[in-house]
Amino acid sequence: MIKVSVILPIYNVAPYLDETFTSVLSQSLREIEVIAVDDGSTDNSGKIIRKYAEKDSRILSFSQENKGQSAARNLALQHATGKYIYMMDSDDKLADMDALRKCYEYAERCQADFIFFDGDSFSKEGALRISWNTKRTHLVEENTRYDGEQLLNLMLDTKAHNCVVWLLLIRRSYLERIGLSFYEGIIHEDELFTTILTLQSDNIFCLRQSLVGHRVRDASTMGISYSRRNVDCYLTVADELLRFRQTPIIHKFLRYTLSKVFYTAHLIPIKDKPAVFWRALRSGYMRYIGLKSALVFWLKA
Repeated sequence: MIKVSVILPIYNVAPYLDETFTSVLSQSLREIEVIAVDDGSTDNSGKIIRKYAEKDSRILSFSQENKGQSAARNLALQHATGKYIYMMDSDDKLADMDALRKCYEYAERCQADFIFFDGDSFSKEGALRISWNTKRTHLVEENTRYDGEQLLNLMLDTKAHNCVVWLLLIRRSYLERIGLSFYEGIIHEDELFTTILTLQSDNIFCLRQSLVGHRVRDASTMGISYSRRNVDCYLTVADELLRFRQTPIIHKFLRYTLSKVFYTAHLIPIKDKPAVFWRALRSGYMRYIGLKSALVFWLKA
């Protein structure tokens, strides 16, 4: 039986792939499969995938034209057979050889829909660089079941909300039951995916350990300069969340998120500001953005 399906969407990460594959394939939990999707890489990533696939039959490899991380993950999910899903970024590394075993055994003991744990972020030079909160399990207790709305409220109230999927181990049957996949064609897709994932569960547990190292690169989603696309994609997330539900927790989440997005969006070129602001205004999102963030958006150089 495959216990964990590790999903790797891969795009132009050749310098880091050896380290990533080594950290996964050396796990003490042997009953895993690694589903690697080459999302139209133009470097040597495809060659490296083939090298490891020839050595280890647990690797399933697929390739597609460049469609983005969401599409690559969705393709991998279609082929996953593991009891649990771990969505790993292709330039990350697991903290130690027991990381997946710890996750699997804890999730099984708790019979969780999904568990969350901590991680560490580091820059390509190796210096610690935490650009978002990867340490949040201290806010809750181990071996305690949490309701999704309760948990999201806590994380928003303590400013510890984190949307990334590489800090989660998810039961595949839960994903199938709620029919959740990734929204394709956008960045910041984790914001939408993990919010819906959380709000549909009353069976979430935390594991108080740091189990993954996440590399922040200049070319990564979080490392690139802020642009109009960042703002447009966050607004698409808002559109989809309001289609999903219009409840107090969704409104609270959007106030938390969009106020930050537009505060940071003062960095985008002035020529792009009218279009994104008009979209937000037309959609009624000013109630989430707030006056302070709107003023910063327009006035801060």
